[in-house]
Amino acid sequence: MTREKVVVVGVDGSEASLGAVDWAVAEAGRSGWRLHVVCAYALPSFTAASLDGGYAAMDDTAIQQGAQAVVDEAVARTAGSGLVVTSALETGDPAGVLVDLSREASMVVVGTRGGGGFTDRLLGTVSSALPAHAHCPTVVVPLRAGREFTPVRRIVVGVDGSESARIALRRAVDEAILWDAELTAVAAVPIATGAGAMAWLPAAVDRDEVLADVREGLSVAVESAVAGREVRVRQHALDGNAAALMAEFSTAVELIVVGSRGRGGFAGLLLGSTSQAVLHHAISPVMVVPARAGDEGRGPADVPWNR
Repeated sequence: MTREKVVVVGVDGSEASLGAVDWAVAEAGRSGWRLHVVCAYALPSFTAASLDGGYAAMDDTAIQQGAQAVVDEAVARTAGSGLVVTSALETGDPAGVLVDLSREASMVVVGTRGGGGFTDRLLGTVSSALPAHAHCPTVVVPLRAGREFTPVRRIVVGVDGSESARIALRRAVDEAILWDAELTAVAAVPIATGAGAMAWLPAAVDRDEVLADVREGLSVAVESAVAGREVRVRQHALDGNAAALMAEFSTAVELIVVGSRGRGGFAGLLLGSTSQAVLHHAISPVMVVPARAGDEGRGPADVPWNR
């Protein structure tokens, strides 16, 4: 698939979505890509009953004007960036609209929004559904007062030996080169006893041996992803829960990169549990790279963690 060099950013008028606009402007500026601002809206699924027992047609003029005001505010925020900026109003489910646009875009950016009434719901509907179904990398930008996420100076990517993680690692290398950022690749495996540990491991497992095996696999994956390009990648093989470690790293970096699928065997699980957990708890923006973004080839298969 030939992708257009454009960063699509979804806006809804919230402070979180304006933060996503700022991030998208910075990314598009570094890449030299166009920025496309989108506001999608849907009419209510009911209409008011008329006096004669029929149903009154709903005038969507006010809704459309409100959506246009949201777009205008976002576009005004890009003034002075020097970017080519386009915009559009779309009717339909916002997540569905952005998924459709992701088929040809190079990146889609959204902000987090927890407007559902649940105090532990850190992600809104769009920022939860979009990464699971998008056809291109998706960046979810959290709303964190007083925290600047650009320029991107430090990036952490999670690697677990899966094909999805390999593709995410390669994209993380691209981002590190783009931003001239420090890149750290982390492979985590919960060896120690207690919650989250791998119960199927024999009691006499040699922790150092397991970590050495994972470290070797990580080194092979990084070598393949770098492929002679000018970027230095720090590597860490750690004992612990991958999602918890990535969330902890997010407090000190400007970007976390993960794959959309883990090593699970459920065909319908489009977003792995680790990716979901990282999205819900990360302090920094999270880039979710779909496995379909790596159709151009495969890396080495015979790495220790695949045996």
